Amino acid sequence: MSEIRTEAPSPQLLEHIRRQRRHTLELLTVCAIGLVPWTVLLAFTLPSGYTVRQWRTTWVGFDVLLLLAMAATALLGWRRHRGVVVAAVSTGALLLCDAWFDVSLALGTPEVWWSVGLAVGVELPLAGFLIHRVLEMLKLAQWPNVPKGRIR
Repeated sequence: MSEIRTEAPSPQLLEHIRRQRRHTLELLTVCAIGLVPWTVLLAFTLPSGYTVRQWRTTWVGFDVLLLLAMAATALLGWRRHRGVVVAAVSTGALLLCDAWFDVSLALGTPEVWWSVGLAVGVELPLAGFLIHRVLEMLKLAQWPNVPKGRIR
């Protein structure tokens, strides 16, 4: 079996990657910190019950988005395109959101058991499967030979 050899990345590329990584992490850190007071504010100010409009539009729209994500994952997977990683993670995240909203919005109603059954039997296992598969694919990826400690 032949070994795949890649050229060492240029110092300019390594610096560019380092800068992009730092800026992304800074942005995510600021967003996470900013989300804390917003979440506390919502916890104290949102009503426990709320009459909604466009309920059907919201749920059908969400399910259309989930359908498109699943279809994109399947299509990209069949074509062996590396974009399947993004599609599969997106589909997994949407499935987790679907399970959360289905169960939390059904609490206190007879439909809660149907929602829990669907979450436990379908949505959460499929989300876990997709995310697990992505992690397995990432283990197989060919990464450039960059000496440890070079990208920070």
